[in-house]
Amino acid sequence: MISDHHFGHKQIIDYERRPFGSSEEMTETMIERWNAVVGKEDKVFHLGDFSFLNQEKTSEILSRLHGYKVLIMGNHDRGRSRKWWLEAGFQEVSEHGLIYSGFFFLTHEPMYMNKQMPYVNIHGHIHGQKYESSQYINVSVEHWDYTPVAFEQLKAMVVPNEEQ
Repeated sequence: MISDHHFGHKQIIDYERRPFGSSEEMTETMIERWNAVVGKEDKVFHLGDFSFLNQEKTSEILSRLHGYKVLIMGNHDRGRSRKWWLEAGFQEVSEHGLIYSGFFFLTHEPMYMNKQMPYVNIHGHIHGQKYESSQYINVSVEHWDYTPVAFEQLKAMVVPNEEQ
């Protein structure tokens, strides 16, 4: 799981103090880090704000990334249709969030979760920020060294070993 790559968004380097000298360096580094941990058969949930590039360049990036790719559209993705993202190379696209593994709510923006709700919200959108609650896990690239993180690692953060 991962979110907020912002491929092609030069200003994000300054906005989020990303350690890259150019958007090209950022793109190449993030592709390398993705492919270092994602196998050809792995399923990756991208929780939004994937690319600011046109469809051809977005498709070129997606074709280089390993795995079966699922996009949960973020605020910057919603200006384009589900069809656009599927044609670009995602295998599945959701305009909203989804429940995963019965206990995890995958969304782009963090969702309001009161303490009685039985879900953990895995989200992006807020980049380097973080909620101080075990009900939220931010998978924005800034928190994970620009590398997708395994669901098992996220699950271990909130579910004790004896309950897994």
